[in-house]
Amino acid sequence: MIKRIGLLYLLLLFFVTATAQQYTLSGFVKDSSNGEALPGATIQVVNTSTGVQSNTYGFYSISLPRGEYSILYSFLGYTPRIINISLKNNISINLELVPQSYQAREVVVTAPDKKDANVRSTDLGKVSLSIAQVKKLPSMMGEVDILKSLQLMPGVQAAGEGNAGFYVRGGAPDQNLILLDEAPVYNTGHLFGFFSVFNADAIRNATMIKGGMPANYGGRLSSVVDINMKEGNNKRLQGEGGIGFIASRLSIQGPIQKNKSSFIISARRTYIDLITKPFINNTSYKGSGYFFYDLNAKVNFKLSEKDHIYLSGYTGKDVFSFHNGDRSFDIKIPWGNTTATLRWNHVFNSKLFINTSLIYNKYKFQVSALQNYFDVRLSSGITDGNIKTDIDYYPNSRHHIKFGANYIYHTFTPSTISGQQDTVQLTPDNAVRKYAHESGIYVMDDWEISSRFKLNLGLRHSGFMQIGPYTRYFLDARGNKKDSVVYGRGQAVGSYSGLEPRVILRYAWNPSQSVKAAVTRHYQFIHLVSNAGTTLPTDVWVPSTYLVKPQISWQYTAGYFRNFKDNEYEASVSVYYKTMQNQIEYKEGYTPSLNDPEQDFIFGKGQAYGLEWLLMKQAGKLTGWIGYTLGWTWREFPGLNNGRRYPAKYDRRHDLSVVASYEHNKKWTFSGTFIFGTGNVTTLPETFYFMEGTLIQEYSRINAYRMSPYHRLDLAAVYKPARQKPRRFSGSWTFSIYNIYNRKNPYFIYFDQKVNERGDVQMSAKQVSLFPILPSVTYNFSF
Repeated sequence: MIKRIGLLYLLLLFFVTATAQQYTLSGFVKDSSNGEALPGATIQVVNTSTGVQSNTYGFYSISLPRGEYSILYSFLGYTPRIINISLKNNISINLELVPQSYQAREVVVTAPDKKDANVRSTDLGKVSLSIAQVKKLPSMMGEVDILKSLQLMPGVQAAGEGNAGFYVRGGAPDQNLILLDEAPVYNTGHLFGFFSVFNADAIRNATMIKGGMPANYGGRLSSVVDINMKEGNNKRLQGEGGIGFIASRLSIQGPIQKNKSSFIISARRTYIDLITKPFINNTSYKGSGYFFYDLNAKVNFKLSEKDHIYLSGYTGKDVFSFHNGDRSFDIKIPWGNTTATLRWNHVFNSKLFINTSLIYNKYKFQVSALQNYFDVRLSSGITDGNIKTDIDYYPNSRHHIKFGANYIYHTFTPSTISGQQDTVQLTPDNAVRKYAHESGIYVMDDWEISSRFKLNLGLRHSGFMQIGPYTRYFLDARGNKKDSVVYGRGQAVGSYSGLEPRVILRYAWNPSQSVKAAVTRHYQFIHLVSNAGTTLPTDVWVPSTYLVKPQISWQYTAGYFRNFKDNEYEASVSVYYKTMQNQIEYKEGYTPSLNDPEQDFIFGKGQAYGLEWLLMKQAGKLTGWIGYTLGWTWREFPGLNNGRRYPAKYDRRHDLSVVASYEHNKKWTFSGTFIFGTGNVTTLPETFYFMEGTLIQEYSRINAYRMSPYHRLDLAAVYKPARQKPRRFSGSWTFSIYNIYNRKNPYFIYFDQKVNERGDVQMSAKQVSLFPILPSVTYNFSF
C-alpha cells in the first residue's frame, strides 16, 4: 500500500511541475501590532482572479510569468496593502498588515474588494471564527466560549442545555476531531460539560470543517475543529484579563527578543469553592467543593528567515469533592487534560514549506472514595504520543500540493480499580490497558483547472493496530471466562487499514457565485462510549480491537454560494447525505460494571441527511448571521428496537440561530443571539403495573417521543469608557443576560409516583429545566 501511495506522489509531482518557466513571490503575512502570523490572508494579483491564501503559519507562495505586477495583500479586519513588483527572479517579501482598529480615525470595517474567498475556494462547510467576533456575543455566566459560538452555525447542534459538547450533521460527539495547536483534546468540558476548556484569552482563532474534510485531516467521521493558540506579542509587553461571576483570568505576553521571539502565559480559575467555603465550613460538609482551572503557555523563536520553532502547552483540571461530617463517606473526583506541542517550520525554498510536530496529550479521569474504612480508587483515560509532518508545495499559481504523514502511539485505560480495606490491599484483576499504533499518510492537490473550475483532490491511507501486552479472554454463555490467549509486548492483536478518497469540486460562472460538490470517505479507529451523549468525564474512550471494528462513513455534500454588495453579504445553501458503518451502542439492559466494556457493545449503522442555509453579514456596524438546518438522523441496530431503525438522540428536525452584533459608537456595542430547535427525542415508560408488589415499567420504542421545542434569547452590551488620551491600561464592562425571557427549556423528563387512598398508583410526567434567566457582569482589562 505504501508503494501505491509513493507512486501517486511521483505521478502528481511530475504532472504539476511540467509547466512553463515562472518566477515565485513568497514570504510571510503577519499582524503589524504583535508580529503574529495571519493564516488565510489573501494574496492576489490585482485585476485578475489569480491569487493564493497563506497557510496556518502565514506563509504564502505564488508563481507567475516574468513581468510587472500589482499585488493586493488583504485580511478581514485589516487595512489592505498593494505593492508593485517587477518579477524577474524569485522574490521573498514578508509583509505586515495593520489592524483597522489601530487607525486614528473611526472606520467602518469592510472586506477587501474581489476577495470572494468563500466563493472562489474549494472549502465546503468551513467556518472560521476569530476571538474578536466571539467576545462580542452573549455568554453564559460571563464565560466566553469558542465551542458554544460554533454551535450557532448551521449543521452544528448543542449536546444539551448550556453544554459545550456538540453534534455535527447527525454525528456523535466523539466523531469530532478537536485540536489545540495540533494536539487532540479528548474531553473539552469543564463543570461536567457546561463550559469548554478553551480560555478565549489564549486563543487566536478557530476553524471548523464539517463537510468535505481535506485529506490532511483524519481519524474522525463528522468534523474537525482546529484551534490555534496565540503566539505572543514579539514587539511589546502586553496583558489582558477579566473578572467574572464564576471565574477570573489573566494573560501576559511579550517579546523574549524583540521581533525574533515571544511568549504568552494565560491562566483561568473559578472561585466557586472560595465563595461557598465560609458557608460549607459551618456545616457537616466541611471541605466539600468544586473548582476548575486552565493554564496555557507558548513560546516561539525565529531562528532565521527560514526556520521557526514553537513550543506550546496546556493543562487543565476539574476537582469535585464531597465530605460528610463523620467521614463515613468521602469522595473526590478530579479529571483533566494535558497537551504539549513542539513544532518546527522550515522554508526549503520559495515553493516548499515543511512543518514537523512532536505532540503529547493525556486525558485522565479518577474517583477516590472512602466509606467506613474501605478505600477505593477508579481511573480511566487515554495517553498519546504523536509525530507528524506536513509539506506545502507550490509548483505554480494553479496548484497547491500538500502531503504528509503522522504516527500515534495510543495507551488506553478504559477502567482500572484498586483499593484498600483496613490494612488489606485490594487489587482486582480488571486493569484492561490497551495499546495501539495509528498511522496516516496523505497527498492532496488544490488545483485551479481554469477560472471556472477548481478541484481539491486528495487521498489518505489510514491504519490501526492493537498490540500487546494483552490477554484475550473467551467467555461462555453466562459471561464467565473459559479460555484465554496471551499476546506479548508489541505483538499484533488486531489490525485495520483503508483508503480515504477526498474529492471536492468548485464551479464558478462569475466572481460572486459558485456551486461546490464533495465526496469523502473517513475512518475512525477510537470511540467514545457514553450513556449520556454529552461530554461527561465518566465517558470511556476505547480502541478498535478484534471485537470493535472501526467506524466508516461516506459523506456527499453539494452547495450553492453567493456574495452580495462587494462581499458585505455572504449566502449559501448546502445539502448533505452521510452513511455510517459500525456505530457503537451498549446492549439493551446494560448495567455499568468494571469489566472490559467492549463485551457489552453492539454494532449497527447510521444515516444522516439534511439541508443547511446561511446568510452572513460580515462588514459594517451591524454584523452577524442567520443559520437554519433541516435534518434527519437515524440509527439501526439488530439488537435494539427489534431491529427497526429509530431517530438518534442527535436527531433534530429544525435548528435556527440568529446572531447579531451592532457597534453603536466607540463606547457601546450591543449583541444578541436567538436559538430555536426541535425538541430532543427521548424514550419514556408507557405502561405501569405491579407484579408481586414491585412496580414494573414498560418503555416505548427507542426515542419514540420528543420533548418540547428549545428556544431562548440572549442579549449583551459591551461598554468601553471614552479615552481622553492614549493610556497603557484600558478596561471595559460586559453586561450579559442569558435566557432573557426565562424560558423553561426541557433538560429531561421523569415520572412522579403517587398512591391515592384506594392504593392506586398515579404517574405524572415532570419536566426538569436547568437554567432560568441568568444575568452576569464581567470586567475586562488590557495593558
